[in-house]
Amino acid sequence: MKKILLAVMFCAMAFPAPGAAEKLFTIIHTNDLHSHLMGFSPETDYTPGTTGDDTTVGGWARIAAVIRAEKEKRANPVLVLDAGDSTMGSLFHMLAREEAFEFRLMKRMGYTMVTLGNHEFDLMPKGLARMLTSAEAKGGMPEIVFSSAVFSRESVEDDSLERAFQRGLVKPYSVKTIGGVKIGFYGIIGKDAAEVSPFADPVSFRDPIEVSREMVTYLREKEKVDMVICISHSGIYQAKRSEDIDLAKAVPGIDVIVSGHTHTDLVQPLVVNNTIIVQAFEYGKKVGVLDFAWENNRASVRRYEHVVIDDSIRGDASVQSVIDGYIGLIDKKVLAPVKLSYRHTIAHSAYDCVLTEDESPIGNLITDAIRWYVDTYDSDPNDPSTKVAIAVESNGVIRDNMMKGVTGNIWVSDAFRTIPLGIGMDDSMSYPLISIYVYASEVKKALEVLTSIYPLKGTDYFLQLSGVRFTYNPHRMLFDRVTDIWIGSEEDGYTPLDYSESNKKLYRVVANIYNATFLKIVGNFTFHILDIVPKDKSGNPVKSLVDHRVDADKNKPGIQELKEWIGVMEFIRSFPDIDGDGVPDIPEKYGKKLGRIVQEPSWNPAKLLSRGTMVTRVACVALLALLGACAWCAALIVRRLKK
Repeated sequence: MKKILLAVMFCAMAFPAPGAAEKLFTIIHTNDLHSHLMGFSPETDYTPGTTGDDTTVGGWARIAAVIRAEKEKRANPVLVLDAGDSTMGSLFHMLAREEAFEFRLMKRMGYTMVTLGNHEFDLMPKGLARMLTSAEAKGGMPEIVFSSAVFSRESVEDDSLERAFQRGLVKPYSVKTIGGVKIGFYGIIGKDAAEVSPFADPVSFRDPIEVSREMVTYLREKEKVDMVICISHSGIYQAKRSEDIDLAKAVPGIDVIVSGHTHTDLVQPLVVNNTIIVQAFEYGKKVGVLDFAWENNRASVRRYEHVVIDDSIRGDASVQSVIDGYIGLIDKKVLAPVKLSYRHTIAHSAYDCVLTEDESPIGNLITDAIRWYVDTYDSDPNDPSTKVAIAVESNGVIRDNMMKGVTGNIWVSDAFRTIPLGIGMDDSMSYPLISIYVYASEVKKALEVLTSIYPLKGTDYFLQLSGVRFTYNPHRMLFDRVTDIWIGSEEDGYTPLDYSESNKKLYRVVANIYNATFLKIVGNFTFHILDIVPKDKSGNPVKSLVDHRVDADKNKPGIQELKEWIGVMEFIRSFPDIDGDGVPDIPEKYGKKLGRIVQEPSWNPAKLLSRGTMVTRVACVALLALLGACAWCAALIVRRLKK
């Protein structure tokens, strides 16, 4: 009997049961490409047709070459997936509704499946609908899966997008048999991504874990799939709680999560609850390649790498030819009306204007541009109250650095990439600027976003500023860390701001409409401690921010929106030509910090409590009460011990 059992065991190992044999698969994946079809930066240095002669990264011609090369290396099935935000980030998205460059090119490059990110909704539901139908009409797009959308029953503003979904241009899931394995795909958007999608309204998004439970159950029980792949625009953070990790823990049965949204350079896959999670950085700087084995209904990592998309890769010439054709359309339809062109050198720079989680040169330049632009078009020299006191921009909206590169030539396309996002209420591209008035105490509250909300919610909430400088102590109570504020500029000097509640002078503040919509979110997030009430010039509360878009020409009917990106272009063109070559030069001040945001950490009790707001006063009372209670308890214990 023993010999028979040994023989059976040997046969089982030598000849596995049907279906138990290991099968190899490869997923090539990207995320958060953000319309960066050209390598950068600056783009003038980008040479996709040659190697070894530039320091640029990215470029879809190079990505296409990598996809082709990785496929050619393998005999096993290869899936090419993208986790959303393929659009919004360069001049190419300016024709997204009419031309859908990104979706069409991804199909040409061989993408199997993609999902939608929050930025696909930046153009509002009807804009996304136009993008989808344009792609369908002009060459097609990859299969798109997205399970999170909830369409409004009351509003008609999302009807065109709902019809596009109903026609199958976007599907809640897809099932494909690949390499003998039945695979179910679905796509979701995470809570954080949904929160930063104000222009998706009236479309809303379901809870990603709830949707995933339904999708996994349906795919496994109804569609009888073997493998489930979730394409998730939710995210992975390196140092804090991550939605896609929570998803893998909460929903058994997902084999692979291809993650996006957080722009994370996740160089090694995570394996959580038997779910493999991958993400590949941002802007096409890297492409992830996951080789995994499928055996006994389980995926296991065999090999993983991030392919760096740089000058070591010769780009696909046919793809670059298509991109060059797109540039011609952009010149004709977008830039010619404002007397610009894609490859026009708008300035020279001896400095890298970079963005960091600190006061940043590019942040100073952009906010100075906003303040200058509004003052130029919408202020009265005879009325000082109409002059812009403060301009604000968030790191989340500044999307790229402006690098000097080899030549120092900054193209229009390079300048645009720094501040590319949005759409106006006039249905034209790019965020409009809005103007409101606030009290000095509310200026302080706005600055507390940087000191207190940014550390909790991340880099998107870091603020860049013009017209103001301030100091803060990070050891003070949350929401009461700002210690001193000055209003002015480097050129004219700064004067101290009395930010007490008694100061009822109004200060004009300008920002783009996207950032302005977060005033309500900030108030709610801070239990209304940092509530800011936007006001008009007379001090009346503003009912609609839309009504307070800055009007470039009050002699025309309606509001002629001042566009943020054009303001930056005009500001750069106003710089002096220092070397006399006919091209403006970026001033030296934008190559360094200017002391607008100064951290002054101190545990000195006077520094911790000085000019404290109600938050600090309440905390002090609570602390004293706690210390008093502790002292009373200690005294009681001592008395009992003495007995």
